[in-house]
Amino acid sequence: MKKILLIASIVVGALMAKAADDRHSVTIGNDHLANITAVVKTSPTTVIIRSDGRLMQVEVKALSKPFLNAWNISTEEKSAAENGGTAPSGSNYDFQPGRNHMTILSSDVTLDLVWIPPGTFTMGSPRSEVGSEGDHQEWEGPQTVVTISKGFWLGKTLVTQKQYKAVTGHKPGDQGHFVGEDFTNIGPNAPMEAVSWDDAMAFCQKLTDQERAAGHLPEDLIFTLPTEAQWEYACRAGTTGARYGNLDYIAWYAGNSGNTTHPVARKQPNAWGLYDMLGNVFEWCSDWYYIRHPGGKVTDPVGPLGGDDHVIRGGSWLTPADDCRSAYRDIGHGGWGRYNFIGFRLALVPTR
Repeated sequence: MKKILLIASIVVGALMAKAADDRHSVTIGNDHLANITAVVKTSPTTVIIRSDGRLMQVEVKALSKPFLNAWNISTEEKSAAENGGTAPSGSNYDFQPGRNHMTILSSDVTLDLVWIPPGTFTMGSPRSEVGSEGDHQEWEGPQTVVTISKGFWLGKTLVTQKQYKAVTGHKPGDQGHFVGEDFTNIGPNAPMEAVSWDDAMAFCQKLTDQERAAGHLPEDLIFTLPTEAQWEYACRAGTTGARYGNLDYIAWYAGNSGNTTHPVARKQPNAWGLYDMLGNVFEWCSDWYYIRHPGGKVTDPVGPLGGDDHVIRGGSWLTPADDCRSAYRDIGHGGWGRYNFIGFRLALVPTR
């Protein structure tokens, strides 16, 4: 009896292992796709599979039901319109709160978005944030209790050169005058820099228009830049200190960058899975720059109604450690300035 039970347990274990393996590899005809990390439904009849770092389009009918179920892919062939503006779970146009999302920009370029839940945090730094942790600045206070009332999605990484080119056709330096050497030599996974605030917002608008035209984006969501409050909330990811980790482990800054940008996601992410929130390149926020935080308690602040300059956050490859802190904020001059130490990160936010 014990022998029979042992054999049965081995068989069950083997079947479970095979089921686990089937999620990460699949054979279609003579093609074997291995190391699968994402499966996204892009139309009623097709999916995109990311396998070994490449993207391949596959017909749903060519895949087994267990494989589709493992990736939560529906076999229904209703359009987004037929579904009342929503699509089957797992699709390129499925935006379910609490789940990360992948937007497909081209046949070989994707943009990963991380779900950021609503919550409350303390924005800014205390006067005691000095010394080895960096130096508190007057424009980082007073500390303000901020409530982010609606969840949103934020780019897992800075927008890269290949992502920017996939949407706009441009690379660093194509936009016109900028300050400093461009870093096209770093490769397509380097952060896009030498983009002005206007350039970044134009990218957001173009991507919104493209995704809406394709039926992939509902009317109540829009791609844009994060507000300064959304950015700091996401950067902290529940932490309250000067940084969300050891600076050398999480950021490229003046002390370790070698005076250049670096491909994204080479350092450790924060607790919410966001890479390079500190260092590499500064990030544009949607807010106009203001001198001091309001203090007290506020909900969903968006900054002043107008101004001359916009806020940048996070520090960069050329800034000292003091400037690579969750609360540090600086001025990005005008909407036109293009600098090789400023890039941006995409946000996907509700419009109501």
